[in-house]
Amino acid sequence: MKGTPEPGVVPDPEAFRAQTRQWLATVARPRAADGEWGSGSDSVAVFENWTEEQEREHTARTQEWERTRYDQGWGALNWPKTYGGRGLPAYYEQLYRTEETAFDVPHRTEVFPVTQQLVAPAIGIWGTEEQKQRWLRPMLRTDELACQLFSETEAGSDLAAVRTRAVRDGDRWVLQGHKVWTSGARVATWGVAVCRTDPDVRKHAGITVFLVRMDAPGVTVRPIQQMTGGTSFNEVYLDGVVVPDTDRLGPVGEGWRVTLSVLAAERLDSGNLGLDNADRALELAGNLHRPLTGSEQQRAADLHIRTLVQRLVGLRVTAALVAGREPGAEASVGKLYATETMRRTSDLVSELLGPSLVADTGQWGTYAWTEHLLGAPGYSIAGGTDEIQHNILAERVLGLPKEPVR
Repeated sequence: MKGTPEPGVVPDPEAFRAQTRQWLATVARPRAADGEWGSGSDSVAVFENWTEEQEREHTARTQEWERTRYDQGWGALNWPKTYGGRGLPAYYEQLYRTEETAFDVPHRTEVFPVTQQLVAPAIGIWGTEEQKQRWLRPMLRTDELACQLFSETEAGSDLAAVRTRAVRDGDRWVLQGHKVWTSGARVATWGVAVCRTDPDVRKHAGITVFLVRMDAPGVTVRPIQQMTGGTSFNEVYLDGVVVPDTDRLGPVGEGWRVTLSVLAAERLDSGNLGLDNADRALELAGNLHRPLTGSEQQRAADLHIRTLVQRLVGLRVTAALVAGREPGAEASVGKLYATETMRRTSDLVSELLGPSLVADTGQWGTYAWTEHLLGAPGYSIAGGTDEIQHNILAERVLGLPKEPVR
């Protein structure tokens, strides 16, 4: 196909960005240049407030775009040719995403990075050859999507304390349990389920991971209503769900290590959280019909500096990837910094808007900010709580002793 890049050839980064722009211009419209303040959508929602029908419609549009990318050689950039990739270094995906923001393409909801950047790499590490052949191409092309069946109400942030049971029955397993806070469960083909398979050993050793079909008998998805009225999250009930042993990911009892592979990738993807809304808040500060107070000027300046630093932290994560290192500490710093940026965005907007933030007058760019204020605190929990990130830094950077595993 004309314009399809040659797999295995690593272009110069600037040449790659130019090629990316050239290709995008042939398949997508440039995003409209910033017009007058007050035009277009004023949505700053952290978590979408769609109905199931709206979620399915948007998911289908995004899948169509991701398939176009994949089929024309611009998807799965860091994967080998065997799986439809180009074998480029990992940071080329970030270079691509930077250029893509200038074009009008569908917004990737959480189920897409979960599938392509969390679950697929875990299959690449832990999957059998048969599993790789069966799952990787469909997931990288987004023909099949995956969600995370990790969190449980009883386990809290201690993921190793999961109670969902998987009992072996010959060449299959029977799953019984309850998962919560699952994004994308209504549109996913597969769920990556962390289950307890041996209750008699220490908790980290008795875990096994399975890929569960979300349309299997016994799987029930129930939406969780958010404070904002939407249902981005779901609880998932597993009631006697039968899973063949061929859908087990990794060795029996080694599920904790498999889970860590997924969580590490999740933290890598969190460093850019909240930057779009922070930029929008600074635009709001510059478009008020009154001068800023001294306190507002200070908050705005602080937030502007934070966005610059957060982007630099993201570059450090990229640099670690380029050097072939797993950016554990850098990723944790990025996650903590991003959640704090989101908090300070809320603080600035609250001071700028005052009463107009809490009364829906129909004025553009005012009441819409409640979506950010109510959603942002959730990211202090998602992808590993702030407390967990602090523990990682204490152990890996400061060298403090690790609490013994019980």
